[in-house]
Amino acid sequence: MKRRHAWPKGHWSWPVDITHKHGMRCGSMIWIGGQLDMTGTGEVCHAGDVFAQIPPVVRHVERVLEDLEAGLADLVKLLCFYVNDGSLDESTVLAAIAGALPPEARPAVTLIPVPYLAYPGIALELEGYTMRGEDGAALPRGFAPSPGLSPLSDRFAQALRCGKMIYVSAQSPVDGRGRVLAPGDIVAQTEQVMRQIEAALGHFGAGFDDVVKLNRWYVGGGTVADFEPAALACAAHFYEPGPAATGVPIPRHALTGQQIKIEVVAMLGEDDQHLPRRFSWPDSLWDWHVHLPYKHGLACGEMIFLGGQVSIDKQGRTVNPGDLAAQTRQAMVHIGTVLRDLGADYHDVCKVTTVYQSRPNATDLHDNLVIRSYFFPDPGPATTGIPLPTLAYPDMAIEIDIFAMKEAADGL
Repeated sequence: MKRRHAWPKGHWSWPVDITHKHGMRCGSMIWIGGQLDMTGTGEVCHAGDVFAQIPPVVRHVERVLEDLEAGLADLVKLLCFYVNDGSLDESTVLAAIAGALPPEARPAVTLIPVPYLAYPGIALELEGYTMRGEDGAALPRGFAPSPGLSPLSDRFAQALRCGKMIYVSAQSPVDGRGRVLAPGDIVAQTEQVMRQIEAALGHFGAGFDDVVKLNRWYVGGGTVADFEPAALACAAHFYEPGPAATGVPIPRHALTGQQIKIEVVAMLGEDDQHLPRRFSWPDSLWDWHVHLPYKHGLACGEMIFLGGQVSIDKQGRTVNPGDLAAQTRQAMVHIGTVLRDLGADYHDVCKVTTVYQSRPNATDLHDNLVIRSYFFPDPGPATTGIPLPTLAYPDMAIEIDIFAMKEAADGL
């Protein structure tokens, strides 16, 4: 498939030599890597001020899109990581992001509070997915109504359909008055959120069987006890073989008592029929410590989704505990194995999202960024890297999430 890459002149840059670019276009899909309020020489602007950083970061997103002959109105999904120690109101942050977008933009959205980002002073990292016709025409989209879903500004879509793609904003266990439901009970909250996701998908005639990618953002400290109960509660909604999935612990959500957010991507035929898919579960790869229906990779049409790849064994035990460089290499090898199993390779990767165990220092980002970048030909995919205090399992140092595209084969 024809690919184009974006690296706008004068754009901010990493101070290390890598293959990743700020944006990639493949067919009608456009992927934007995590954008920061930094200069072309790597200086942080408006240090520590998330509201001052929002407008320039949105402008960076816009410049990447312009390089790829699209605009902010074409956004279908935004994922925003913002620094919040509990003192920021998330709805205010969301309103500020909406205010920086043009009125005609109405993407699905996910906000994730984190204790810090990779560069000291950076308070916001924003990535996006965009869809625009290869002929340059804007693509029609439909929107799910809000009743019964998480409170969200009308400037954003609870769920959005564009062609075969359905993007559901991260759902929270929050009622219409902004009250947290079942505070502190992650299993009850997971069940509530899954009901909301089912309702959002149902508006388009889709269901859990149409989900191709699932992300869980849950409150946890890197233990199996944090991971397992809600993971099983979520997994109970899927038949095997299930979608690709990623679960990431964060120290807190913005609302007291909130334990989880879940977002999904689904695919449904434009004739509203379920689309066939292929799954990947190579025998050589790792497994969770409990059985889950998810697979390491899934191909549907020209889209390929990989669950977060890590360095653990078949019993869910960390391999190379605490060693970020060794775990990065191992995760990238796993990615290559899954891609090959689905008839693709590193060249077909469009977007990389990485969470890694670190404190706010650029060294850890650069170390894993250079290693994973090495696996991709230049020009490479868009990328985002988010440091966190802990990951899902003890001594796990990195988890790497992949979106890829390749011409459909075998009628898929």
